Amino acid sequence: MNLQLISTSVAIFATNALMSNVEKVSIALTQDMLASVKSAVASGDYASSSEVVREALRDWKLRRALEAQSIEEVRRLVKVGIESGFEPHTGMDEIKAEGRRRLARRAA
Repeated sequence: MNLQLISTSVAIFATNALMSNVEKVSIALTQDMLASVKSAVASGDYASSSEVVREALRDWKLRRALEAQSIEEVRRLVKVGIESGFEPHTGMDEIKAEGRRRLARRAA
């Protein structure tokens, strides 16, 4: 993978309420990623490359939080399913027969 060091310093803001502490770091990006950052700034969508990176980090944090919520929801639903007393079918014939019974009930 060919990485190119980003040409500008990227300011990462501390999480305190006043955001008074700033730490400047250098990050390595692929040429495609760097071109995307530069394009976003050149188009006027962002004032600086730091802004692009900060928004990407906010989006990343949000996506991780949403993924964690989704995982917890799946776990909850699995627990509900297990607690519902599901009885496994003994074979495909039984599954088909159950499906036909359900369809017949809907049609009635």
